[in-house]
Amino acid sequence: MQYDRSAGKTSHHSRSNPSLTPYPIGHTLIIEVLLLATGSIVPKRFITILAIFLLLVLFSVSSVSQPGLNRGGFLLLASYTDPNNNVTVSVKLSHPKENSFFLEATFIPPSGYHLYSKDLPRTGINGQGRPTLLELPSNSRMKSIGALTENVASDMVGYEPDGPLVYPEGPVTLTLPIKLPLTSGWVNDQISLTYMACTALSCKVPTMAKLIPVRVPGVLSVVP
Repeated sequence: MQYDRSAGKTSHHSRSNPSLTPYPIGHTLIIEVLLLATGSIVPKRFITILAIFLLLVLFSVSSVSQPGLNRGGFLLLASYTDPNNNVTVSVKLSHPKENSFFLEATFIPPSGYHLYSKDLPRTGINGQGRPTLLELPSNSRMKSIGALTENVASDMVGYEPDGPLVYPEGPVTLTLPIKLPLTSGWVNDQISLTYMACTALSCKVPTMAKLIPVRVPGVLSVVP
């Protein structure tokens, strides 16, 4: 309540006067929307307030949904532990330099297990082993532009001379150079993963060409 000196009497301010509301604009809009339910705001004013509020919400959602891949950075696309064989997999998209993009998949077998070489035939050698692979399906919006590489060398330790190539026990990372879709915003896509974990005496169930859904930025949205 305030005293109106010009009128010589007290006066009450209407709570629908936005200039007297000590809240930020977002809070003011929400409060006035609530006041409408009690009939404190005329419909025409409410429509205007609601329109502004919706625009602010849309602007906020749009800002959050923009891809955030900068040069020298990466985006985590997928991460999981396979319940069939306890192999942990993570896949990321890296952007080390201008116009350069890579898919990187890291496979971590259970303790004491190893993975097989990416160069192994898909059905293994004499049925033994399965390759470790990071691939793009034929209908992928991304495109492979180079050979798949590995961060550790494979050898034949623990096998006969004509046995399958295996990686040492522990994590293996495969890297695939790619082109991103020629568009802006986010793109729904898929990658394909193959792997099998074994010891010298036993093997886990292999995962063959498992399709993993991912969301990648179009190249027009990436910071050069």
